[in-house]
Amino acid sequence: MERVAVNPWAWSAEMGYNQGEVVSGNTRTLFCAGQTAMSGDGKPEHEGDMAAQVALSLDNLEAVLGEAGMSLADLVRLNVYTTDVDLLFQHYGVLASRLGAAGAAPPTTMLGVTRLAIPSLMVELEGTAVA
Repeated sequence: MERVAVNPWAWSAEMGYNQGEVVSGNTRTLFCAGQTAMSGDGKPEHEGDMAAQVALSLDNLEAVLGEAGMSLADLVRLNVYTTDVDLLFQHYGVLASRLGAAGAAPPTTMLGVTRLAIPSLMVELEGTAVA
């Protein structure tokens, strides 16, 4: 598989994400459901703690990727849904550092939403990976 970053402007790459990625020669594509701060037995965790919710959502996304033999480095798209954009930006380093450590800079969209499926959850990560 070959990935080529598409960045007509430098600012997004400096912020840790590409505007687009051309993927060719891929053999497998994984579309992940939105991952949240849910425990392994399906209970919401870390009510009121955005940083902990982001970290657990990433752990859960990595678990889905890992089950498919993939990692964060294979992400080609990441959608971030949050009930509080300003609060998420205060803790965005949790997400950015994990993606950066994996060498991942997937095209990303962040959306502020009224609420998620479970009211105590504040962030949901939806990814697409190609390997």
